Amino acid sequence: MLLLSACLAVPNLLADDRGTLIFADDFERNESQEVKDEVGNGWGTNSERRAGGNKQVDLRDGAMYIYLHKDADHGVSVTHPAEFRNGSVEVKFMLEHEKDTLGLNFADLQCKEVWAGHLFKVVIGIKQTELADLKTGVMDLKTREARQADTLTPAQKAELKTKSKKFVHPLETGTWYTAVATINGDTLSVSIDGKEVGSFSSPGIAHPTKRMLRLAVHRNVVVDDLKIYARH
Repeated sequence: MLLLSACLAVPNLLADDRGTLIFADDFERNESQEVKDEVGNGWGTNSERRAGGNKQVDLRDGAMYIYLHKDADHGVSVTHPAEFRNGSVEVKFMLEHEKDTLGLNFADLQCKEVWAGHLFKVVIGIKQTELADLKTGVMDLKTREARQADTLTPAQKAELKTKSKKFVHPLETGTWYTAVATINGDTLSVSIDGKEVGSFSSPGIAHPTKRMLRLAVHRNVVVDDLKIYARH
């Protein structure tokens, strides 16, 4: 079953070659206060739990500004339900500093064989973009335990190196771009401003049901015009 926000920013579901639009947000709204996160439209954040309740997400100028608070003990996670098998996420973004990155983390909290439901991710930075299978990689519970205990075998370490791929794709700070991450079976591909950055195939990407999108931010990022599509 597809999850559709009650505050969907478009009046009807639309279909194109990406599939059916199941969620969209243009962030054209205001908060009632400026002390705590108040994203609205079905979004959640980890600021209460990981940043002492301090504000880390700000809606202004028709965009969503995400920034890591100095007291946070974890990166910022801004989440929205998004249930599909195959599909894509389109998002307009801006990196304001050379160390900024935008993470698109796909999760299923019902999947108990991985840490915190992590399935796979896209990380876009100024110099490169990384695609990674987390389900059969670093977030697999047994693998994670071995990494924390520093007991990974040489074979396991070699296997983990096959679970991600990096693509050199320089960007400029202070510039708006539009990224599209597409999931088709076990293949994850990314384009920026219509130009293909790269694709990566791995078993974890084919997880039957993706249930949540997390915007993962370890410094700062600005996002706008986010859309999620589902395709059978």
